[in-house]
Amino acid sequence: MALKIVYKICCGIDVHKTFVVACVASTSDKGITSYESHRFSTYTSGLKTLLQWLIDRNCKDVCMESTSKYWIPVYNILEKGCSIVLTHPKYVKAIRGKKTDKKDAKWIADLFKFGIVRSSFIPQKDFRILRELTRYKYKLVNMRSSEKNRYQNALTSGNCKLDMVFTDVFGKSASNIIDLILSDNPYTDEDILSKVHKNCKASPDMILNSINGTDLTPVQKSRIELVNDHIKQLSSNIQRLDKLIDLMIEPYEDYISFLCQIPGVSRNSAIIILSEIGVDMNQFTSSRRITSWAGL
Repeated sequence: MALKIVYKICCGIDVHKTFVVACVASTSDKGITSYESHRFSTYTSGLKTLLQWLIDRNCKDVCMESTSKYWIPVYNILEKGCSIVLTHPKYVKAIRGKKTDKKDAKWIADLFKFGIVRSSFIPQKDFRILRELTRYKYKLVNMRSSEKNRYQNALTSGNCKLDMVFTDVFGKSASNIIDLILSDNPYTDEDILSKVHKNCKASPDMILNSINGTDLTPVQKSRIELVNDHIKQLSSNIQRLDKLIDLMIEPYEDYISFLCQIPGVSRNSAIIILSEIGVDMNQFTSSRRITSWAGL
């Protein structure tokens, strides 16, 4: 059975770090396809030239590989005037032994004109930016958790067992005690107990026993202070990210409220879901696909 041509005029783009090769495939009413290829720089000026080159040829349908992160600048420019299909390289892999940049672009155009290229989901630009923020926040939160574990392990290595008395060694009472221990100033049991909050449930004996025998060298103390400084810096950066995220989602508060109605979905989870799938549900053919994409 012969394949039906879906796009009479389309373009296949082979993406590299410093250049792209575009091939426009134009199919006549008689089914004869002619090709025109050109190489463009991936500087913004070169990509704008590519966009104008496509417009001049009445080519609004474009297909390109999702090569590393190199496709993103190309997508950012071309989405302003073209309908873009981004596909995984495995779906447009050229025949072995026949690979050149021009042939790769022509091969992508040939597959695309028949509409047999599998498209990747790319949300709108606002949601792509929001996704970058939420994913970066996720990395920073994980990094902070690792640093907190490192901080607690460093205390344990110095025979400081405050984690056996306090649920959170980063709480006010525990932090005050640790600051006193890390200082070069001598301290007494009374000094330690004076740092404990009046509502603390731990008994004075338990607190004193937990730090009895604490032996931290100056180098160990310096390391703990470095880790603690890093935790504070990470917390500060996470707060700054939260402000940027809140600014980004202001126009979409109704969607956030709607998602929060789902049992088990918090506001933070709702923001992450929105950043991953956007608001255009037409991109997903079934509930199974959307839950798979959003990681639900």
